[in-house]
Amino acid sequence: MRATGTETEHRVDVEREALLRVLAEQRAFLLTTLTGLNREQATTRTTVSVLHLAGLVKHVSATERGWIGFIEDGPVEVDHESPDSVEFHENSFRLLDDETLEGVSSDYAATAEATERYVRSLPDLEIAHPLPAAPWFPEDTTWTARDVLLHLIRETAQHCGHADIIRESLDGQKTMG
Repeated sequence: MRATGTETEHRVDVEREALLRVLAEQRAFLLTTLTGLNREQATTRTTVSVLHLAGLVKHVSATERGWIGFIEDGPVEVDHESPDSVEFHENSFRLLDDETLEGVSSDYAATAEATERYVRSLPDLEIAHPLPAAPWFPEDTTWTARDVLLHLIRETAQHCGHADIIRESLDGQKTMG
């Protein structure tokens, strides 16, 4: 039995909404780690890592924007070893002088809203582009919008784990449990 256009659209909408819901849940877990903190607390390193809570939120927001740009426009070639590229990546994990905790949180909310609006506007999740050349991507691999959403969920969830450790080390607060 073949699916009709309406049945296919319904399956795509259910899948799309499920992916967006799980991504939204992960975003909420990450933002929970900032609850009740000021800038000094949110930028405190509690491990030997350079990571802190505000930097994680900033990084995940920038990463999400980059991947949505990939769905829209395809890959952007980057020299991952160039000083500018390294500095850009490192700065994505820290608050710069003119950045505020409120601004980073607001930017993340705006990024989430833009992502959800864009993904809902797609005709389906089959839009695909080849991944850019990078040491961590297999050669000749193509990702669909679905693959990107799954990656964003994985990336956000991974950083939620980092944030949980940092917050618990900071003041004992736990996101869950």
